[in-house]
Amino acid sequence: MSTIDIRPQEVATINRLRQPPPVRHAMRGRVLALMVAFTLGAIVAGGVVFGMTRPSSIEQTADRLRAESALRDKTQIKTLTELARSTRARLVPVLDGLGRAMPADGTAGPVAVTAADVRTWQQAAAAAVQGFADPPSGETATNVARSTLASAVRQIATTVDTYAAAQDLTGPARTAAMDLAVRQRADALFTWSIGATALDAVNIDAGYGHQHVFLPTSPGEGALTPDTEPEGSHHS
Repeated sequence: MSTIDIRPQEVATINRLRQPPPVRHAMRGRVLALMVAFTLGAIVAGGVVFGMTRPSSIEQTADRLRAESALRDKTQIKTLTELARSTRARLVPVLDGLGRAMPADGTAGPVAVTAADVRTWQQAAAAAVQGFADPPSGETATNVARSTLASAVRQIATTVDTYAAAQDLTGPARTAAMDLAVRQRADALFTWSIGATALDAVNIDAGYGHQHVFLPTSPGEGALTPDTEPEGSHHS
């Protein structure tokens, strides 16, 4: 059997051809380096974004205070609505009595009013005023509703006092005092209607739905009236 003689130079050439080209090794190294750099860059960038978007301690405190304020205001709205309802129940008999005693033109009414009746009205009005004493501080809209209702209650109390003073007068002076009392009552009812409308709005915003706490009024007095939405509904 014959043999093939291979020279040493040919053996070296064959071994060299078997080795992978050095260019491929260099390319793999560059790709690996790029992958590492990209990964590190993504990690660094993510850290920077997190650091920039993470709420600071001041922002976290502000968010907590806002949440606490909203919860406190929601409680105040419920309490104010209950107060408005109890105040309405207390004042309706007073306004009914004044309505019978004072027609719109300010002249003496057909129903006789005793001094005891007037004292009862004054006591009820004074109790209503006291119910709004020392109000808590809440959100602006709630404060406006409370302050407007409180103002209306004070106006009703003033109306009763004016009527009581008119009972001791005669002639034109009595007529003038009665006319003043009639106008005070109309202003009080109009003011209450504004407060009741504001109270309705804050109840809707707080999630309690419509709450209609309006005093009875007569057509033509100019007072705001409740909408037609059912109590507790959330339609605006």
